[in-house]
Amino acid sequence: MDLRDRTHWIFDLDGTLTVAVHDFAAFKASQGLPADRDILRGLETVSAQRATEIRTALRQWEADLAHAAVPGPGVIDLLEHLRGRGRQLAVLTRNTRANALRTLRAAGLHAFFDARDVAGRDSAAPKPAPDGLFRQLALWGAHPDEAVMVGDYLFDVVAGRAAGTATVLLDTHGRHGHPDSADLVFSELSELTSRLATQPPGQSIGGPHASQKS
Repeated sequence: MDLRDRTHWIFDLDGTLTVAVHDFAAFKASQGLPADRDILRGLETVSAQRATEIRTALRQWEADLAHAAVPGPGVIDLLEHLRGRGRQLAVLTRNTRANALRTLRAAGLHAFFDARDVAGRDSAAPKPAPDGLFRQLALWGAHPDEAVMVGDYLFDVVAGRAAGTATVLLDTHGRHGHPDSADLVFSELSELTSRLATQPPGQSIGGPHASQKS
């Protein structure tokens, strides 16, 4: 697999393009949600009224953090590298689309993405479902084998694999052990930029990896 040939790149947002600041465990505890489920699945365990209240609190919490977002290490160099080669870029997040747009603007990354190519959990079924990836590929008129899903969590890898795209995992903590695998794993995005810039023609930079962030 030569990722330099991939023309369409889809990125997770929080923790991938921006520095991770969301303390999901603390939010779940504050709202009485199960610790062993992600927030969206945890909402399935409470009453409809309580779920509505928690969704409101979740949106506000996410919005507050969005305004203070900063780009992650190596992000701007990677986006500039891809844009300089005419690549199409998109964002697919489990945050809301409105908060995603706020986050991109606060982090100074909004110029890299067309607004129509920013999607959240209110745009399609959230990751790990591949629906958002299929939606974005359809908007582009692109095939999965032209695309890459880049994220920092298992859900990003699972969604990318289900959609048939290449998958890149940003594993900043060096955690391993998930049964699912990404095509390529990096501890920093600057490593990906370097590999894209220096890889000789015809040489693969992808390969089977089983290391993911838990």
